Amino acid sequence: MKTAAAVLHEIERPMPYADSRPMVIEELDLDGPGEGEVLVEMKGAGLCHSDLSVINGSRPRPMPMVLGHEASGIVREVGTGVRGLKPDDHVIFTFIPSCDHCRYCKEGKPSLCEPGAEANNAGVLMNGAQRFSNKGRSYFHHCGVSGYSQYTIALPGSLVKIDSTLPFEYATLFGCAVMTGTGAAMNTANIRPHQTVAVFGLGGVGLAALMGAKACNAGQIIAVDLLNSKLEMAKKLGATHTVNAKESNPIEVIKDLTHGGVDIAIESAGNSTVLAQAYESTMRGGTTIAIGLPHPDHKLSIPAVTLSAMEKTITGSYQGSCVPTRDIPKFIDMYHAGQLPVDQLLTDTISLEDINTGFDRLHKGEVARQVILF
Repeated sequence: MKTAAAVLHEIERPMPYADSRPMVIEELDLDGPGEGEVLVEMKGAGLCHSDLSVINGSRPRPMPMVLGHEASGIVREVGTGVRGLKPDDHVIFTFIPSCDHCRYCKEGKPSLCEPGAEANNAGVLMNGAQRFSNKGRSYFHHCGVSGYSQYTIALPGSLVKIDSTLPFEYATLFGCAVMTGTGAAMNTANIRPHQTVAVFGLGGVGLAALMGAKACNAGQIIAVDLLNSKLEMAKKLGATHTVNAKESNPIEVIKDLTHGGVDIAIESAGNSTVLAQAYESTMRGGTTIAIGLPHPDHKLSIPAVTLSAMEKTITGSYQGSCVPTRDIPKFIDMYHAGQLPVDQLLTDTISLEDINTGFDRLHKGEVARQVILF
């Protein structure tokens, strides 16, 4: 079958992307679902910094690639051997496919799935397949999703069935922003009532982490960013204090507000300098959660003695330490109950043709989340 898709052929195109147009809309051939595969009609796909990091070269991937890792859609056809999914099911994609049999999946840590990570790095489905092509040339998949295509092929380990009443523009956000941010707050950090929390970086993921802290009944919630517009959003979502890091030293402000530092600092800017600031902002015995994905060449520099002398902890959080089949339905229930105002993360819906302009806006920090509606 044919599908229209936004394809990246070359990284590090100059900005603005509205002029250099790194994402090219093409009509591709898409193979039908083979054994154990699912054909999904895409309905919504988010623009996330993880996609932008591929475009700007921070996260090298094989080319040409159909990008997009935060998405939702409708199952249209299933291959032989697929269980638990059928045509017309509404689904949310997860960007780490789960094999169910590696040591991490068996331990209930599917976000660390080894075959899933290997497949994502290679730009193929977890079964090794590439289902997109153009004039005989194979195109690579992104995170087993390739959300910037009208149709895609996925494996069941990349899909979570959801209720059909959730609008796709909101359903999409649960696939990355909510799962990564809220999951980091609730699963990785396991925030307890009245604990003090600081969130560094207020994109879609950071704001979702802030919502998670609020849902956990944290005490002081301090939001840190460079843009006042993002700080205003944070206030509406439950931040008790905000810090503009261009105008004030966030470490000093946080220590003053909390009399020594926060219990939990969550870094979602994808910047090693900001991660060091988050670490310095925690109290003795405090924990820093790293969500963001800095450039692979960047190093973290902290006073090593503080790890032991102050019993501080740094821990990573990938995909919010979630079990998607457990946590996505739970987060959706919390949204319906008014505990997670996920709809407020959505800045705009756009068309596939506006994708390059959308990434310009994302780079400038003008938006929390934009969703392509098909």
